[in-house]
Amino acid sequence: MHSPESVENAPRSDKYRIAHLVSHPIQYHAPLLRHISAQPDIDLTVFFQSDLSLKGYYDRGFGRMIQWDVPLLDGYRHEFLPSIGRHDRVDGLRPISHGIATRLWRGNFDVLWVHGYARWFNWVAMAAARAASIPTLVRDDSTSNSISRSKLKIFLKRQIFFRSLGNISSGFLAPGTMNANYYIENGIDESKIYRTPYCVDNDYFRRLAEIAKPRREEFRTELRLEPGRPVILFASKLQWLKRAGDLLSAFGKITSQTEKGKKPYLLFVGDGEMREELENGARPYGEDVRFLGFRNQSELPAFFDLCDVFVLPSQFETWGLIINEVMNVGRPVIVSDRVGCGTDLVRDWINGFVYPAGNVDALAEALKNVLADGDRAAGMGRASRALIEQWSFDAFLMGLRSAIAGVTRRPAALA
Repeated sequence: MHSPESVENAPRSDKYRIAHLVSHPIQYHAPLLRHISAQPDIDLTVFFQSDLSLKGYYDRGFGRMIQWDVPLLDGYRHEFLPSIGRHDRVDGLRPISHGIATRLWRGNFDVLWVHGYARWFNWVAMAAARAASIPTLVRDDSTSNSISRSKLKIFLKRQIFFRSLGNISSGFLAPGTMNANYYIENGIDESKIYRTPYCVDNDYFRRLAEIAKPRREEFRTELRLEPGRPVILFASKLQWLKRAGDLLSAFGKITSQTEKGKKPYLLFVGDGEMREELENGARPYGEDVRFLGFRNQSELPAFFDLCDVFVLPSQFETWGLIINEVMNVGRPVIVSDRVGCGTDLVRDWINGFVYPAGNVDALAEALKNVLADGDRAAGMGRASRALIEQWSFDAFLMGLRSAIAGVTRRPAALA
């Protein structure tokens, strides 16, 4: 497996011409695509199948209409591929797009980078790229840390699916350790795996948190939170896979052992199918537990700044980019061992804790360990911020350049 490495001393050559295929504009990806496009050695064109995220759309996970409040298309070249029939749904089969082969053949691209391998159209694009002698890079965040599957399904996936994927793909962009291990477990040659760290726009979240910081107490007042009491934050979809109920149960355990003036608040930011059940379960705690509904991306840093610890207790999470976001604000993080980023981003007693998914007692103990000592919690927050600096756009770019140089057998010029 290749770690990100600098190619600054490489011989000069033309820019890398990259075709990037992704289903639709994604709020997490847009800042990264802008950053890549700004590089002097890269010529990027992004091909989308659907524009559903540009308009208000119904998100099943949140159980409501979503309209993102961040720019999704600014700062990079892009094109929406023609589709047959509806293109306002994105799943394994839809939209039924076409035209990618022609664009690859005519575009004189050095490499095709596809986002994910589960969608049939990505395989069409990879086959077209192979026919045009264009190497393909696949980026996906799957891990073996998923819902249990039968041994037969695992065998068939490894022997048929991944063998085919390994043959048609020139390289794999692994966002983290668990994803890289997943490829290796399924027979992908380690020499074809390139580390491209999963990252968010670190500067964006740090900047908005700094803006929020001076009015933190005012924000507490708006939320009717008593001064001095710590805040535990959950911000995600209220689905059973997120196991928010475990956090509520762990909260009950620690509050029963805490003096009244020092009892924490628990804030749930988000919406989804489990909200009513969670609200019913939270009634015994009164105003100590709040359900604040869906908040857009630009609103979240103020909540990160407000909290003393952030918890993501999911049963299955391929990564959990919200942990990157919180760490940029300098807060301790607690994740279950089924959250993919835990292996890379969370260090026990350093910047947070990793606990066994579903183990409410272990989660309660982790919360007590963070909240028992304000100085310790502050130190964990500083460690989070320092650690996440290594998971940046520049680190991703280093890995991407290494991957392209590896599959094209030529380095690009850096101005």
